[in-house]
This record gives sequence, C-alpha cells and structure tokens, in this order.
Amino acid sequence: MSDAVYYEKPVTLDRDKHRNLKVRATASFGFAGKANSLYLAGVEFNEACKEFAIVFTRVAGGRTVPVAMLGLRSHENLFVDADGKWDAAYVPAFVRRYPFVLAELPGRQEMAVCVDEAFDGLNQAEGEALFDAAGNDTPFLHNALDFLRRYQAEYLRTEAFCQRLEQAGLLVEMNAKADLVDGRSFTINGLLIVDEKKLLALPDATVLSLFRSGDMHMVSMHLVSLSNMQKLVDRMAARKSPLPPAPRPG
Repeated sequence: MSDAVYYEKPVTLDRDKHRNLKVRATASFGFAGKANSLYLAGVEFNEACKEFAIVFTRVAGGRTVPVAMLGLRSHENLFVDADGKWDAAYVPAFVRRYPFVLAELPGRQEMAVCVDEAFDGLNQAEGEALFDAAGNDTPFLHNALDFLRRYQAEYLRTEAFCQRLEQAGLLVEMNAKADLVDGRSFTINGLLIVDEKKLLALPDATVLSLFRSGDMHMVSMHLVSLSNMQKLVDRMAARKSPLPPAPRPG
C-alpha cells in the first residue's frame, strides 16, 4: 500500500503557483473508491475496530504498518458506493487529509506539503482560499497543515508500536478463507496479524511493558476487529459484484 494510493497528480504546494487556488467542499469520497486498504494510526484503532478489520502489512523499506481492510480484491473499496458516499460511521484520517499530503522529496530532510492537482474540488472560482492577497496562509490552510503535522506525529508513534510487535515476534502471516454465498471460496494472504498463542507465551516483564505503554490495548482492539473480515464478504455479496475466480487446486 502506498501513501499515493489515490493521489493522481500530487505536486508540492507552491505559494506562487497556487496563490489563487481554492478548495471547494465536496461530500464525495469517489477518489478513494479503488483503495482496498488504508493506513491507520494507532490512535484511530478505538473507532476503526468497530467497523473495519485491522491487519498489518509490510511496505517499502521493510516497515510494518497497520491498515484497515476496505475490500477483498485489488482496486475495490466496499465502503464507497457508486455515488461516492462513505458507507461507515468512521472515516480514517488517511482519507480526511485529502487532497493534501506530506511527502518525502529527494535531497530534502524535511517533508514537503503536497496537493493533488487532480482533485476536482480544486479551482480558482469558489471554495476556501489557500492564500490571502498578501500570499500568507489562510486559516483554512493553517488548519489543514496542522492536521498533517499531527497526523505525521501519530504515524511515527504507530510505527514505533509496530516495531515493538516485530521485536516481540508477535506478527504472523494471516491465511484467511472467505466462503462465498454461491459455494465458492478464496483465500486472503500476505497480511499479518498478532498470534494469540505467542502473545500468551510472552514473559511477564514483556507483557507488563506492553500493558504500561498502551500497546496491549491496541493489540486487543486489533484482535477484536478481525471479526469484521466476514462483513467484507457480506458487503461484496450484497453488491452482487463479479466474484473472483475459485482458486485452482494445488
């Protein structure tokens, strides 16, 4: 999964080039319609676990991150309908920050603020201005940048949490089988979950450390969330979308 999963044309926000740019509010989440999973910060687990299956995956550089499962197939988000409506009570911060994103640029130590120029809400006629007449940040842009900074801070905390899970040897590959209403089934692999047997076998000192750090609570929410995997199958069946082919024997 990439941070640019639905950013079609991300460019560095430029005070001169984008001086007259405005962001028109939209209720459509169509831009996320092909994202079958999205990054989750640990602080989001409490709400996300009520609706999404939270699993882990390894990304570029060997890093491990948690994601919310939104679909069972590539380029399918079962929580965005044909009209672009988000069909869940909780919207992940990964989505809420759009069309802005912080990105690492070659040769620069600090992260740059980027905006997706392909977002149809960007224009020069109506909406919230990014810069005032003097070229200074508007309150709207200030709030957006503050959200990005807080998001990045939570990202780093979550990354440290995942590193501790890896160091404790708790993550194992998930091999789930989804049974479809027409009798076919297919498997979901390549994702990671916490192994409950390994969790119970941890030394007392490690368990205490995980508890005091708040990690154990996050692990519990992750494990509880896995029951939502069946709900993805139910959503796919309800849409009556073409089903994936049955796996071949062997």
